[in-house]
Amino acid sequence: MRTTWAACAAAVTVLALAGCSDEPSPVRATIAPEQETSTTRELLPLPPGATLEGAQGVPEEPYVSSKLEWEGSLNPRGAEEATPNVDRIKRRGRLVVGIDQSLYLLAFRDTASGELRGLEVDLARAIAEDIFDEESTGINRLDLRFVDSAARADALNNGEVDIVIRTMSITPERAKSIDFSTPYLTSRVRVLVPRDRGVDDINQLGGKTVCIVDGTNLAQIARTFTPHSEILRTRSWSDCLMATQQFQADAIVADDSILAGLSAQDPYAKILPGTLASQYYGVGIPKGQADLVRQVNSTLERMRNDGTWSQLYSTWLGGSIAESSPPPLMYRKEGQ
Repeated sequence: MRTTWAACAAAVTVLALAGCSDEPSPVRATIAPEQETSTTRELLPLPPGATLEGAQGVPEEPYVSSKLEWEGSLNPRGAEEATPNVDRIKRRGRLVVGIDQSLYLLAFRDTASGELRGLEVDLARAIAEDIFDEESTGINRLDLRFVDSAARADALNNGEVDIVIRTMSITPERAKSIDFSTPYLTSRVRVLVPRDRGVDDINQLGGKTVCIVDGTNLAQIARTFTPHSEILRTRSWSDCLMATQQFQADAIVADDSILAGLSAQDPYAKILPGTLASQYYGVGIPKGQADLVRQVNSTLERMRNDGTWSQLYSTWLGGSIAESSPPPLMYRKEGQ
């Protein structure tokens, strides 16, 4: 499944764009290969809202992989307490979840059925089913709403959604403004490149353009490991994929769960060996809603114990990235 911008539909005769064809983009006979990228950039605009930043060298505070400095989530078997937020959701009759709609394998709209599918969609459904118990039988208790990467925390704090399940890595900075569930997926930051760029190692990206999505925590990682590369910031991962297909970017730095979906959409792309960093995805929850945090964690524990987690991983990510097991439970110490 490929999407294009309006420019892709224009009459561009000097290139066979990968976004408009199933064939690899050939090099025009009258254009030297080293001129291909600059020529394409002159012809096509960047994705809407995208910005291109020049190489800046190694950052003053480079990314250093270390243990996650986070106090942890709330144990579902914690102290007895009222459940005002879970009760509010039950009275409303549906769980409102912020999610993506274009992350293949994680949360995407099926073109055949028009329905949202993916690992994170199934996770949202499991949480809703546990909140409503048997009441949800035959009834749609799930309200899925698109949220932009850069607006995930705002959507929670503004009350637009109850929870966010959108490849949201747990970081100390984010934990200052929102709460997280215990992790539901381990992600490994890797690099995807088109096969026709002659890049087989991350050290070959000097002087090339690396794409990331704005609003993620990948900028520091990309700057650290590709200090001599330009950085293209886009609004979505599908825009990054299109940018590589149109020679506006030469690589994508992202979590392997995201890259698995992108590479499945483009057989002319490959994921380079090696891991730049490891992160944990958590369900985002507004601050001060301890009962909802515990409710979500109870579902995540159930899925670990009854095999549902393994089934979801096998269905959506099995075989596409390294085999994985459920992340460790991360709960803070309470009552001290």
